[in-house]
Amino acid sequence: MPASTRSATTRTALLTAAESLLLTDGYEQVSVRAICAAAGANPAAVHYHFGSKDALVVALLEDRMAPRWAELLDRFDPASAQVVDLVDLILEPFTTIGSEPVGHLHLRLLARFVAAHPDAEWTRPWFRLDRWSQVLAQIVDGVDVGDARRRWGLAFGLILEQFAGDAPLSSAATAALRDFVVAGLSTPARTSPAPEES
Repeated sequence: MPASTRSATTRTALLTAAESLLLTDGYEQVSVRAICAAAGANPAAVHYHFGSKDALVVALLEDRMAPRWAELLDRFDPASAQVVDLVDLILEPFTTIGSEPVGHLHLRLLARFVAAHPDAEWTRPWFRLDRWSQVLAQIVDGVDVGDARRRWGLAFGLILEQFAGDAPLSSAATAALRDFVVAGLSTPARTSPAPEES
């Protein structure tokens, strides 16, 4: 077997082993050594293929979840979009993923990982806040990229928390979440300084 094929096979085995362990035991309880052992790989394989446990989890989540958004993102045109279009772009796949048992576990892992690792190095553009922030700043008058980033940080935190709960969201709960997030992201930029707290 060529070295490149062997390397790809090991990488796939590590992702599969990590997925199984992380979804049953949780991020904090799973060690790099356990992932390598479950994959039948050298104890240093995670570091060789990914660099760190965090980078492996990023690769796993992007690998498993990015295909859910691929078609929607390929058709998405920021030039003609409204805030509601951005929110629907997120919620539609989350609703589908959250209704599937393994998908729901992926969302729970994503929510816990993002909460514990807010500065994780995502490699795909739509997993990074900067891409969403740039688009929102183009759409909402007076909102700069910094404000847009803060808004998205809050919005994604809320969305992940809701979809990672114990049960899938009902249609009514999803609609309320959609309206709330759209309202928060759409609010015009503040033109005067916020009142000081006493």
